[in-house]
Amino acid sequence: MSAGMAKVEEVFRDRSKRARELQAEGKKVIGCLCTFAPVEFITAAGLVPYRMAGSMRKPAELVEHHLETIACSFTRSVLDLGLAGDYSFLDGFVIPHSCDNIVKLYGIWAQTVKHEYGHFVNVPHTTSKASLEFFEAELNVFRKSLERYIGREITDEDLHRSIALHNRQRALVRQLYEFRKEDPPMISGAQVTRIIGAITSLPVAEGNELLESLMPEVREGRYVNKKGKAPRLMIYGTGNDDVPFVEMVEQVGARVVVDDLCHGTRAYWFDVGTAGNPVAAIAKSYLEKINCPRTYRQSPGTHQEDLENRFGYLYQFAQDFKVDGIILYVIMYCDTHAFDAPDIVEYLKSKRVPVLYLEEQYQTSATGRLKTRVQAFLETIA
Repeated sequence: MSAGMAKVEEVFRDRSKRARELQAEGKKVIGCLCTFAPVEFITAAGLVPYRMAGSMRKPAELVEHHLETIACSFTRSVLDLGLAGDYSFLDGFVIPHSCDNIVKLYGIWAQTVKHEYGHFVNVPHTTSKASLEFFEAELNVFRKSLERYIGREITDEDLHRSIALHNRQRALVRQLYEFRKEDPPMISGAQVTRIIGAITSLPVAEGNELLESLMPEVREGRYVNKKGKAPRLMIYGTGNDDVPFVEMVEQVGARVVVDDLCHGTRAYWFDVGTAGNPVAAIAKSYLEKINCPRTYRQSPGTHQEDLENRFGYLYQFAQDFKVDGIILYVIMYCDTHAFDAPDIVEYLKSKRVPVLYLEEQYQTSATGRLKTRVQAFLETIA
């Protein structure tokens, strides 16, 4: 294994290790959930944003006293880890209004998992002018909250430097996806999922260094799987950091070449503007450029025009990455994604893109049932 990927595996195996080291050095580590957590402010404050995740292996037990069984199993898993002390290394947490389950999580976390800092970012669910103005005001509230916590002002220059760092990371991750346009892809879907899991546990500058070290290795073809032709798939889904599922799909004979996931393209397929008011630039980019079912995009016109406006980017992904089929993999009880699923299936079928819809609990990914359904889907598109 090459040095860059060996480092990824080391970081990914124990995601909290570097955060604990930084905390021991006097750094403050702030846990974040969801792509809509505006990490630029955290970095600008001299803090370390840490992308929180659930556990694919650990059953959620402590959470039973706080969240019903029909709540999103990803949310339940994250809260269970918090209650068990797995996130005790965090100095604070920032949670945006992404969906109702995450809102519940914030309230329970604030009362039961004690940190010295916590903030709820109220993100609008529409993209109107009034929504944008509201969101900018909310981000200024967040900025002031962080300033009180760190005891100093966060200047516009601090924010511009932070924006540049995070934009650089987005560009590097997009380059990894560009490598997957090749046939065969120059890096696998499971490897990219691990890379994203690793860099989101590091300070952004360290994550960028890790990505930079990987680029020559990928360009040299060190990670190409040359075992013949295979169907090229896209995975669409929720807050899914599920390496075992991606591995299973690739092990049964497919190549995952692109995704539309919270832990994938949604977090990296946009840049924040670098000119003018940095708060306004962050507000505009997060609200208008992140494609997620939690945001309603009004589109007057026919039903088909509405589908095109909401899901046209998926078809564009399919064309750009020469996708043979799309798997919609939705975590059970994720209402926002489940509501969109029928329209997405209808839209993709109208574009003659084969689609498989899967719904499963967060902790039960690579089960025999899912494997059988994926294999059957691959047979239909082979």
